[in-house]
Amino acid sequence: MESFFNLRSQTKNKATILNFDEIKVGSSYSFKRTITSQDVLQFSSLSGDVNPLHVDDEFAKKSPFRKKVVHGLLTASLFSTLIGMYCPGQNSLYLSQTLRFKKPLFYDETVNVSGIVMAKVDSLKIVTIKTEITREADLIVSGEAQVKIII
Repeated sequence: MESFFNLRSQTKNKATILNFDEIKVGSSYSFKRTITSQDVLQFSSLSGDVNPLHVDDEFAKKSPFRKKVVHGLLTASLFSTLIGMYCPGQNSLYLSQTLRFKKPLFYDETVNVSGIVMAKVDSLKIVTIKTEITREADLIVSGEAQVKIII
């Protein structure tokens, strides 16, 4: 599995280029990702969120989770990868995203990030995508994205 912030591997992967007519209601898109301790530390540095639940072993051991938890927004940011790289890809402008955090994610766990096209508005070239991040059978984050196809 590739690391979240592994930019070298990202440059090998080119964004899908889907035009509005190619996107069909019911179509699904997905990828897998493992979030590492390095990813969490880089996200902490970028966001300024150094809450000890995410970065301090001793603090996290005293929490109800008993270990460090990946930032919820780091996990949810994988939806941006889904939209920007898979559907619709290069031609997308992310308009909105709802988020429902169901369970925590821990370091070095692999998740499946998926989206299903639920609706299209032809006149505005907007698609609605049901988004989910799962770990095996566990739902971690769910929501709904609205995306405009700009070209």
